[in-house]
Amino acid sequence: MAFIKVLSKGIPFKNRLEVSTVVKDTTIATNPTAIPLDNTPYNLVFEKVDSIKASAGTKSVLFNANGSKLYAMNLEGLSVFEFEQSSRKLLRTFKFKSSKGKGWDYELKKSIPSLQEKPVEACLSHDDKLLWVSLHNAGGVVPLYLDSTYSDNYTWTDTNNTKKVTIRNFTSAKIDSVIMPLIHTGATPKVIAKTADDKYLLVSNWHAHTVSVLRMDKQVKPIASLVKNIPVAAIPRGIVVDDARQKTYIAIMGSSTITVLNNNGWVKEKNIEVASNPRHIVMDKRGRLIVSFNNLGQVACIDPVSSKTLFTAPTSKQPRTIALSKDGKYLFVTCYAGNKMEVFKIDDNQFTPVYSLPCAGKPVGADVVETHDKTEVWVCNYVKGNIKIFTFKKERGAQ
Repeated sequence: MAFIKVLSKGIPFKNRLEVSTVVKDTTIATNPTAIPLDNTPYNLVFEKVDSIKASAGTKSVLFNANGSKLYAMNLEGLSVFEFEQSSRKLLRTFKFKSSKGKGWDYELKKSIPSLQEKPVEACLSHDDKLLWVSLHNAGGVVPLYLDSTYSDNYTWTDTNNTKKVTIRNFTSAKIDSVIMPLIHTGATPKVIAKTADDKYLLVSNWHAHTVSVLRMDKQVKPIASLVKNIPVAAIPRGIVVDDARQKTYIAIMGSSTITVLNNNGWVKEKNIEVASNPRHIVMDKRGRLIVSFNNLGQVACIDPVSSKTLFTAPTSKQPRTIALSKDGKYLFVTCYAGNKMEVFKIDDNQFTPVYSLPCAGKPVGADVVETHDKTEVWVCNYVKGNIKIFTFKKERGAQ
């Protein structure tokens, strides 16, 4: 029998954690969220970490609603990979045809020659039949049809506003080429989010200092149209839509604010003052904002109504993407420069550190899939071009 031993080193947690566990077959069943999740308290117990190959410069990962498939956006690979969660096999690749463009050197802070078709982030809409992908140097987003029957009646002829995609299916050994529309937003699009009714799409445009609001309609070409570009004070990145309050919250990474939009009319309502350099933002079950602060090495819980920061916790260097468990009780944090994937339990008034796990290769994107008994966190590593799969057992009983 094999064993894994994990020892947290050099982390800002007061209690370093050591875990020695037997590696078991912990693959989560297909369609895991079809299995009801209950509210019984539990602790997460780390079991193992696996690795699968992705492509060059994998930037983000995203599960579909039932957790059966994961999509990896490969920035340097000019592609999107579709994996089956249960088998961890590569099902399809969506490869963009390259064209010349201008990119950005983030270390030297200057424009450089590059390619347009570099996938950054993504968002699923219309019952997971459309995958919206932001293209770093193309100034817009592209919808990918995940259900082939969905696009049978669509043809795109405007070559100035389209992108060619080659789809390789590893199950059927079939290769197709499709032409999809490029929906223009602004310079260097990053995060994409949507309203629950699939009517609006929001895109943060890094160099344009704007957030684009797009109206979606799958029956009308080209599926989405620009409603407006909303100027923000500095570089925007993370976006979360609060359909209950009819608000949208945008992490202004180039400043110390979160911009609040009113979804009725898409107008700026206020700014929430926060710590420096907010990057990613999610919302828990209580309607609180959870934010990662890249430069500070910190996560925070913020009340969007009072605009108060409720509590914070230190992380390893450069926390990037954050993801919540389905019940909102656990927070998973990728730490890019720290080469860690960290886990916190979210209590009423504090983050309690649980694990700080090695994740070499500059971890950046993450998403979560779980059942009653197991939780998997899929983390993509930008430099290594792989995906680490962290498996945890849900240990129930006295808390």
